Amino acid sequence: MNFRKWVRLGLSAAIACATAGYESGVADEGMWLFNSVPKGQLKSKYGFEPTQEWLDHLMLSSVRFNSGGSASFVSSNGLVLTNHHVASDTLYKLSTAEHNYNEDGFLAKSQAEEIKAPDLELNQLISIEDVTERVNASVSQGLSAPEAAKARQAAMAQIEKESLDKTGLRSDVVTLFGGGKYHLYRYKKYTDVRLVWAPEAGSAFFGGDADNFEYPRYCLDVTLFRVYEDGKPAKIEHFLKMDPNGAKENDLVFVSGNPGRTRRIYTHAAVEFQRDYSMPRTMNYLRRKEILMQQYGLSGPEQKRRAKDDLFGIQNSRKAIGGMLAGLQDPEFASAKKSDEDALRTKVAADPKLSSLSGAWDQIAQAQAKRKELLTQAVGLRTKLYGVAETIVLMAMEDAKPSAERFREYRDSNRESLLQELYSDAPMYDDLERVQLADELARLSEDRGGNDATVRSALQGKGPKERAAELIANTELFSVESRKKLAALGLDGLKKSTDPMIQLVLSMEPEYRRIRELTDSIDETERQAYAKVTEAKFASGGDALYPDATFTLRLSFGQVKGYQSNGGTVPASTTLGGAFDHEAKHLAEEPWVLPKSWQSAKGKFDASTPFNFVCTADIIGGNSGSPVVSKEGAMVGIIFDGNIESLTADFYYTDQVSRAVSVHIAGVLEAMRKIYNAGHLADEMGTPGIWQMRWASDVFVGKVRFLRFLPIADAVVRAADGMGAGVPFNGAG
Repeated sequence: MNFRKWVRLGLSAAIACATAGYESGVADEGMWLFNSVPKGQLKSKYGFEPTQEWLDHLMLSSVRFNSGGSASFVSSNGLVLTNHHVASDTLYKLSTAEHNYNEDGFLAKSQAEEIKAPDLELNQLISIEDVTERVNASVSQGLSAPEAAKARQAAMAQIEKESLDKTGLRSDVVTLFGGGKYHLYRYKKYTDVRLVWAPEAGSAFFGGDADNFEYPRYCLDVTLFRVYEDGKPAKIEHFLKMDPNGAKENDLVFVSGNPGRTRRIYTHAAVEFQRDYSMPRTMNYLRRKEILMQQYGLSGPEQKRRAKDDLFGIQNSRKAIGGMLAGLQDPEFASAKKSDEDALRTKVAADPKLSSLSGAWDQIAQAQAKRKELLTQAVGLRTKLYGVAETIVLMAMEDAKPSAERFREYRDSNRESLLQELYSDAPMYDDLERVQLADELARLSEDRGGNDATVRSALQGKGPKERAAELIANTELFSVESRKKLAALGLDGLKKSTDPMIQLVLSMEPEYRRIRELTDSIDETERQAYAKVTEAKFASGGDALYPDATFTLRLSFGQVKGYQSNGGTVPASTTLGGAFDHEAKHLAEEPWVLPKSWQSAKGKFDASTPFNFVCTADIIGGNSGSPVVSKEGAMVGIIFDGNIESLTADFYYTDQVSRAVSVHIAGVLEAMRKIYNAGHLADEMGTPGIWQMRWASDVFVGKVRFLRFLPIADAVVRAADGMGAGVPFNGAG
């Protein structure tokens, strides 16, 4: 079955779900809040109803990678299991020309050999609290959109600060249903995180970009970390036991992870903006960056190593967004979306109790016109070093204000995470930064025109390459100590600084702030409008609704199940031995070359061991690394991708052929023991040791009581704030 035929096949089911306002009775649809799990639906369809203790345990066993991705605790001694591609950012930062941990893998034979990650933060969700009434009460009638945005942001900042001061936990107010609800998420943070084991990239990403988003797959896309506290492995009460047999076909399975962003609430006008303007522009940007990084990598083997992580992310995003765009460009989808919306609007207009909501769709349409005007106006330069300079300058400016009035990422409640990233000692390479900055300056000139005042100020009478070379050669920002000294100067001191990168940011800041404030105002307009759309959907579809993904913890579920494609049946699972067949089918040519470790171990492991499998659980970018668990609560797999047919899940879902792709836990354990000599870690996974797992409805972390869920949450911070401003994610995560 080709992609276009699948899009058409899935539209009817997907739109039927949307008509009910996110109801998932038609399919295994839904990225459900842990405080609003459809227990009745699960019991009716699958004969299983999770207890609150079951849900609490799974929630506390789940982990979020702030770099973008999901994970889980898998031992009482702090072991954390995630994907290799979620870990790749850290693997590259730890690597050198002599030790390429991403390509060659890594194994700590003892805890003393575990390597500390330079700037990694892991989050464990402790509680959720509904703060909708308090946030909405801050916005008085009659406020303009900019005034309302500031009032709402101030209220959210105050709630976060009070929570942080009271509990010591990371506290994020998360926008749900586009602005229909607000939840306070509290997290325990782990910042001493160490690498334990990673297979080679050739095993984790076997088949490369060609196989990405395809199935059948044969990838060992896993990596182990360990969290530490006070210099010792953290003692973890809630972690997942292993089911060594893993998942079987037709089994009911659950996925607990942090999907980054979906846009299923978008109106027809918002979808058209994405289809016609935003996503095509993003595709052009990704193609540009892909060529840039490929050309840089051709300069030499070290340049190839330095470029590979960014190149993988770019290629992955290009393929994913291309799939989304293909779905949106199908006329049947646009027609069905419009028909569904018209039906809901007619129902709203005819109901005196709902008629006050009828203007929401027009508000959103008007907001898209304003977004179109800003598409080419952004002035941020997307390089790591420029980001460092921008953070230092904006932090100095925002710190002059009360915390509640600052841009969200500069509030007191986010300061620890901000500084950890700012002062990371992860390597940055002058040649790579120079190439990227030159391209960003050229892109800025192309977007705004060479006569634009901001462009002229940025270039200082030079071409992009010459200007980038000058900036990189004379900045002090490669040094962490220099960053700290510059940050300590304050705004007046920065204005006197001779660092050219700081001066560049200072020259760009007024335009950056203008665009940022305009964007925040548009966001607020949409937030108010989507709150009304949500109210209409609740009135139409009842309470069995789930919000769009916001890079916060969600629960999905479905069956292990194959599907039909291209006239044949695609099996639910593959085997370890099948990897050799897949290699032979492609004549053992790159990227279908198994590592030497596999070749040496051939015949030593059970070739019939399940390796990868698919299920109908609803996932999206950010879910990579999510544990897949059985109804008994045991780990049976780990999400690492979606199939090609799942790429429209940003906007709609159907379980007919859309599948989440996982590494089977039996394959993980067999490979660890028989291929990687990591049996000591396989034995540790899922074991309580002296710390026994305790089922309880009230759990204490430090002095913080786990709150029983209430009925009804610039990268991570912006994602949590709603409106689709998410973080980039690789693969399923």
